Amino acid sequence: MEEIDIILETAKEQMQASIKHLEKELLKIRAGRANPAMLSSVKVDYYGSQTPLAQVSNISTPDARTLQVQPWEKGLIADIEKAILNSNLGLNPQNNGEVVMINIPALTEERRKDLAKQAKAEAEHARVGIRNARKEANDEIKAIDGISEDFQKDGEARVQATTDSFVKKIDEVYEKKEAEIMHV
Repeated sequence: MEEIDIILETAKEQMQASIKHLEKELLKIRAGRANPAMLSSVKVDYYGSQTPLAQVSNISTPDARTLQVQPWEKGLIADIEKAILNSNLGLNPQNNGEVVMINIPALTEERRKDLAKQAKAEAEHARVGIRNARKEANDEIKAIDGISEDFQKDGEARVQATTDSFVKKIDEVYEKKEAEIMHV
């Protein structure tokens, strides 16, 4: 039935959005390697407005344990340093007058476990998003006027199959991130 196909397509889009959000959130969780995405939440005071760090500088990784922030205006170095310190990321920036260098400390076993828990919590948030999309789709199928019970059951079964495939994708993304975090 065409209505069920439309409902299923909408549910798939919502579920895909949950996975994209999960991947974006997991990028922020550091796994021992330097990654410019670690600084995505840092905002710098730029002419009176809070501006994302990536919009006022170039962020690069010269090696696996170092982030380098090259501001486009040298006058921003002190503001960038202050913003990174105030971001509660546990990073200690140093500047040499040209760039801000951030050494990423090696993770302790305890910190790795904390980060793995954080990743698991993000995965659970994504699962909740997928279950909500499933519930909405099932409610919409039940609300279709004049639908036979067989079509309704078939639609619900298709929604469940889609839900299962997306939950499996979340598990794969989480397991990959957990392995990355726990790898010494």
